[in-house]
Amino acid sequence: MTDTAKQETILGQLRGILEESSTVQPDWDSFGPQSTIESLGLDSLTILDLLYDIEEVIGIHLEAKEVLKVTTVGEIINMLVAKGA
Repeated sequence: MTDTAKQETILGQLRGILEESSTVQPDWDSFGPQSTIESLGLDSLTILDLLYDIEEVIGIHLEAKEVLKVTTVGEIINMLVAKGA
């Protein structure tokens, strides 16, 4: 699978996870790698939940200290691809 295909697959998985955990109602039609963590209504507590969900759905463990530094969905996708997703 190409990196682009991996990124698209992960993007879809993240959207499914985030639709369930987001505290706001973002425009899901424009959801993509450029979407910011802030626009999705994620705070530090919901990011911890997100990490658990990512591990359950995608099977990759991310450290909270890594993810708390990111600002976009694309950065999370890049981290997951780099870790073998």
